[in-house]
Amino acid sequence: MRTIVCLLRMCLAHWRALTRQNVAVLDVESTGQVNPRSAAVAIPSRDFIPTRREGRLIEAPPLWRIVTGLKHAVILTLLLTTGLLLAVAQGPFTDAPTGYDNLTNGAVAPSAMDAGHGQFIQVEQPIQDGLGPLFNAVSCVDCHQSIADGGASQVRELRAGHLENGHFVGATITLGDGVTKVGPRSLIDLRAICTEAIGHLTPQDNIRALRLSLSLFGDAFVEAVADADLIAIAQQQIHTTHGRVHGEAIMVPIAEGSGMTVRVGRFGWKDQHASLLSFASDAYLNEMGVTNPFNQTEVTTVCNQDNNTPNNTDDIFSFTDFMRGLKAPPQDTALATSTDARAGEALFNKIGCATCHVAALNTVAPGTVLNDGSYTVSAAIGNKTIHPFGDYLLHDIGTGDGIVQNGPPDTRNKVRTMPLWGIRTRVEFLHDGRAHDLFQAIRAHENEADASSDQFENLSHEDKAKIIAFLKCL
Repeated sequence: MRTIVCLLRMCLAHWRALTRQNVAVLDVESTGQVNPRSAAVAIPSRDFIPTRREGRLIEAPPLWRIVTGLKHAVILTLLLTTGLLLAVAQGPFTDAPTGYDNLTNGAVAPSAMDAGHGQFIQVEQPIQDGLGPLFNAVSCVDCHQSIADGGASQVRELRAGHLENGHFVGATITLGDGVTKVGPRSLIDLRAICTEAIGHLTPQDNIRALRLSLSLFGDAFVEAVADADLIAIAQQQIHTTHGRVHGEAIMVPIAEGSGMTVRVGRFGWKDQHASLLSFASDAYLNEMGVTNPFNQTEVTTVCNQDNNTPNNTDDIFSFTDFMRGLKAPPQDTALATSTDARAGEALFNKIGCATCHVAALNTVAPGTVLNDGSYTVSAAIGNKTIHPFGDYLLHDIGTGDGIVQNGPPDTRNKVRTMPLWGIRTRVEFLHDGRAHDLFQAIRAHENEADASSDQFENLSHEDKAKIIAFLKCL
């Protein structure tokens, strides 16, 4: 009962904050334009809530804002109380299977896994498959391959835009035909099937950012983490750090849903997706130019060679099968059990890194229905414990790229906490790869992460080396 009361109090606080704040309706993963289907509701972080100390006068909110706030409070109440009921029904938990072997984790039949893998590595063609006209990659594996198919890579995408009255607007480019404009859209495709479709940025769009491609290993289990658990982590961060650390959860649309369904975002550097099928659909259009059931409009029709609408109806489901079948990243067990790595983990926790790099999360119970009824969690995914060393929340640690996607304006300089599982497979770090060793990556942490970064600097050389040893076992 005490827990329920606490949850209801949290929802009341969220409602009060939401009635005083605009609810952002922003772009989907790759656009920079308003999209009515992608209403993103922010779970207010500490910096959302006005206080008397700030000397701000709080006027009576208009009726529409009260109604909107009440609606979102109801959503939050359902999320949190549902999460509580799930927690009662859950368990016992077992660790998720790990491995970089492209063998199924058990959630997908081996035949479906192999078929999905085949589509994942297939090279798309303009006429047969609908590639382009604008694109960044000719296959999924172009961006997601290291150690095994589905891993991270050195591939970066380019995003750009500018500020108008303090709000981010995606870039608009003029294509090579001199007439056609594309945008506003934050993603800048770097390849095309003809010269007429290539466009260039102008000085107006002076916010530019690079994004490293992410690993997909373990995402099948991340998709099945309850929204309430991620929201609870955000609230706990505020409580334990007295507001210094305040991760932000944003509610994002489910592409395969009815249009009104939202979940806490967790995939992508801006938490722009909550469903792996939504992610697959978005990437197929915006990274490869292939229209599909949930994204049926071409970015441009200049020199388009496939006029089918959509270009493809099946592949995104195969991609999703493959991703939902991938295991979690394995640790280097020999190093993990070493004296230095164990001491390093203790130091990692002591200086506060674990506040955001959360060591363990649990998935919902088998049989739980997610994503507007389109996905039922299997026994292979449900009641599993994963060790991502991440919170899947947005934070301002001083490395933000200035881009707004599926969140409110305050997320412009926030990025998702980098899950540290699998970090030993990377040689570039942070969202844009600017850090080329782990020491540099840690030292780049500022703002919300200032205290932990400072404590790391105050450690002895030997203790710093122990933390690095711990990270290298993940």
